[in-house]
Amino acid sequence: MNFLYKILITTVNVFILAAILPGVAIENNNIVTAILVALVLAVLDAVIKPLLILLTLPATILTLGLFLFIINACIILLDAHFVHGFQIDGFWYALLFSIVLSFFNSFVHKRAFPDAKKSR
Repeated sequence: MNFLYKILITTVNVFILAAILPGVAIENNNIVTAILVALVLAVLDAVIKPLLILLTLPATILTLGLFLFIINACIILLDAHFVHGFQIDGFWYALLFSIVLSFFNSFVHKRAFPDAKKSR
């Protein structure tokens, strides 16, 4: 159930950010496209991102973790490639989108589930 809440939070945030940020668009403001973006992003984060982190570990260590921003932007660009109707105009827009999406997801998740860390 927690996975569905995370997908819902990501869907709403993607939909809002596509309306606010320049260079990011969802064709016809379609909520189904936003759901697909959230689902594909979850799959890419679970499968591709750990492999990229492992393969680029020396660069990540050398840049003190800043290379993870590059990996996140690449994941967003892959998401835009796989989901038709979701467009990112370039790498810098993908980087901005990934940073703001991560911040919003974290903020909303902490507000929606305040006792998640206490139960562990």
